[in-house]
Formats: sequence, structure tokens, C-alpha cells
Amino acid sequence: MSVPDPAAQVSKRRNKVRAAVTRPQNLIRGRFARPRLPEVESFTASLPFDRRLYRQDIRGSIAHARMLARVGIISGAEAKRIETGLRSIEREIESGRFAFDLADEDIHLAIERRLSAKIGAAARKLHSARSRNDQVALDLRLYLCDEIEAIVGLIGALSGALLSVARRHVETVMPGYTHLQRAQPVSLAHHVLAYAEMLARDRERFSQALERARVMPLGAGALAATTLPIDRRAVARELGFSRLCENSMDAVADRDFVLDFLAAAATLAVHLSRMSEEIVLWSGAEFGFIELPDEFSTGSSMMPQKKNPDLAELIRGKSGRIIGDLVAMLTVLKGLPLAYNSDLQEDKERVFDAVDTLKPAVSLMAKLWPRLHFQTGAMRRAAGGFALATDLAEYLVKRGVEFRRAHEIVAAIVREAAAKGRSLEELTLSDLRRYSEAFGPEAQGLLDPANSLRNRRVIGGPAPATVRRRLARLVRE
Repeated sequence: MSVPDPAAQVSKRRNKVRAAVTRPQNLIRGRFARPRLPEVESFTASLPFDRRLYRQDIRGSIAHARMLARVGIISGAEAKRIETGLRSIEREIESGRFAFDLADEDIHLAIERRLSAKIGAAARKLHSARSRNDQVALDLRLYLCDEIEAIVGLIGALSGALLSVARRHVETVMPGYTHLQRAQPVSLAHHVLAYAEMLARDRERFSQALERARVMPLGAGALAATTLPIDRRAVARELGFSRLCENSMDAVADRDFVLDFLAAAATLAVHLSRMSEEIVLWSGAEFGFIELPDEFSTGSSMMPQKKNPDLAELIRGKSGRIIGDLVAMLTVLKGLPLAYNSDLQEDKERVFDAVDTLKPAVSLMAKLWPRLHFQTGAMRRAAGGFALATDLAEYLVKRGVEFRRAHEIVAAIVREAAAKGRSLEELTLSDLRRYSEAFGPEAQGLLDPANSLRNRRVIGGPAPATVRRRLARLVRE
């Protein structure tokens, strides 16, 4: 017979004591005679991921307790004990001393269970006029308000980085592309500012999502509000909500505010992905437009010469996760009857994943752009060749040639020059006049990418003067 290990026996007794302390007296299973199966408890619990809502849950509970005291449902002293207890729990969670237990199911019951242990009977009054259904909707809205404001700030930082690059390269000529083929000369500033315009719309989309998140659901109860005389407007004011949910079923059943956020996040992720793709292309020897900074590059385990754009590739790849979060949430919602259903538990992981993926991507891209070394000579050389063909066609239009005929003339020039291995810049005036007598001495001046840039002065065009005006406006905005 084996001899019991005294140390193991002491450890076992300690574990029993710890389990007795941390194992909650389940707050919502009074109707049931038997406990849930452990595997059911594990599958249905949201605590492993919704615990990150603890700050929002505590903030909402404090506002709710203060309102309950104002309308006379609990006493002022009880409200103070509740608030003191909740702030103490917040410190416990932040310091890592809080004992989470899967049997609590979610962050709401975990905090309420601990509050009961700390302050007693007053804690059992806190849930008056409240359901977990409207409580979780409140927490998620508060969380999104916080995170959207942070993301808007990160977009501003990335926009600032792009504007700083644009300011330095208003007259840096490069080719613009269609179908990934060289098309017409533009400036690096004009190219970069295209992304700044996208980011301005991204910021607008997030601001709109923020307004739709700032709608207060608390007071909706499980789905049909409450008979208790609560003051929803007072809670909304304290929590910074601009409006109330006006239908209790809608308040707990819908997550379109989550869709608004995820749609904005997916669009921003797509913009980051396109930006990343160009960085990948430009850093390759085939383009040679940029050199990646060492601190943003990786090497190869086999090829010592490699300098890989892994950061840009990963940001490009991670856009798929955020798009997937949006599609997953749309799929969760599409078949749900009113009002609350546990399917909605899936909303939080979608939001958390999008937030955790998007924020570092935006932040890192803002740090990368100012450190890129642009090979302006290579850009300028690539902007020549046949990219000036449209300038010649438009010159002929100014000289009275109908555009379709001008297009045919310049197409013939390009075809024959390409066959002889010559670029447009190498053509003489006599070469041009062989195709049309409409070409005058000034036509040769068009065969300079810098001149082409200066002539594109239309609003929204790449002319340096136009770009500088737009830059000044973007800086003010």
C-alpha cells in the first residue's frame, strides 16, 4: 500500500478551499434541479473572451446603481457600497488577483458574484430593472465607443504620415498605372494623397459608426423593459450616450451597430491591403521604386541577400480576417427571430478580433511610410517612354483635331516607335510632323514628364500647384 504524500494532501486541501471560495453560487439556476454538464458549461460560457469588457461592465453598473438610488429603488448608502465594491473589483481584475470561474458563464455574473461576496445583500439589488440582455448590449456599445475613438486617432496618425511624405514629393515624377501598366505621369505626392483621401472617408465611416453606437440600450430589460420607475435618460447622460434605444426589443436583439463598425473596419483593412500591395511591388527589383528600412524588413533563412516586405504582406493578409469578421457577423444575424438569442454571443469575438488586428496594422503603417527611402530617379525614368502619349493626343485636340482621329495618329506613332525601339522623348519635330501637320514646335516640350505634370492643373489633378492646395486643405481637416 502506498504511503500518502503529506505535501500532496496539504495541496489537495488547499485546492478544495480555493474551489469553495472561487466556485460561485450560481445566480441564475434557481429553476433547475441539476447542474449543467461540464462540457455544456464550457461550450456555452463567454467568460473566456467577454472578460475584457470588465471596465465597461463596471462603468455601466455604477451608473445603473446611482440611478436606482435616485429613483428610490435602493438607498444612497447601498449605491455607495455597490460603487465602492465595483471599483475594488476593477482593481482586482487589473492586478490579476480576481479569481475567474467558468461557472460564472460571463463577465456580468462573475462581477456580480464577487460583489455579493464583498458587500453582501446590497449587491443582490443591483440587477433590479436590468437583464444580461440589455447589460451586454450596453457593455459592447461602450467598448466600441472607446475603440472607435482610438482607431480614429490611429487613422489620423497614418494620414499625417502620408501628408509628410507628400509634402516632400510634390514634384517627384512617377508613372501612374492602370491594369498595372504604365499609363500617365503623376507625382509621388499625388499618388500618396489618393490614400489620404481614402483614409478621410474611413475616418468619416468610423465617426458615423460611433454615432450609431452611442445609443443607450439599458432599461430594455430582457426584451420588454421593466415596471420599475427607472430614469433611462439620466443613465444615458452619465455614460455619454446621445440617444436612447426607443424600442426595447430592438435594443437587445440587433447588432447593426456592430455591423457598422465591422464594415468600416473591413473597408479600412482593404485600403491598408492595397497600400501594402504597392509597397511590396515597389520594393521589388522589377520596380525598384523604394528601399525598405531594415527595421521593417525580414531576411531569409536560406538566401542571405533577401530583404523581404513581410510586414506589408502580413497586413495585406490580415485584411482577410477582418473581412471574415464582417461576413461572420452578417451570417449570425441573418436568420435570428426577435428578440435576444444566444447566437449574439458570437458578436464579441468578431469585434475583438477586428480591433486587435486592425489597430496594430494602422499603427505600424503610420510608422513605416516616413521611413521608406524613395528611389526618385527610378520613378522618373519609369514615367517616360510611352506614358506621354495622351499628352500628344490632347495637344492635337487643342489644335482642332477631333479626339478619335488624334487617338489614331498617336497610336500609330507609338506603334512605329516601339517597333524601332525608340521612346517618345527621342522623337524630333520632323518625326511627329510625318504623322500630322498639326504638330508645332511646342509639341516636343510635351515629351517631358515634368511638363506633363505641370499642365494637369484641373481640380483633382497632379499638377504641383493643385497638389499643394489640396495638401493644405487636408492638413487643416
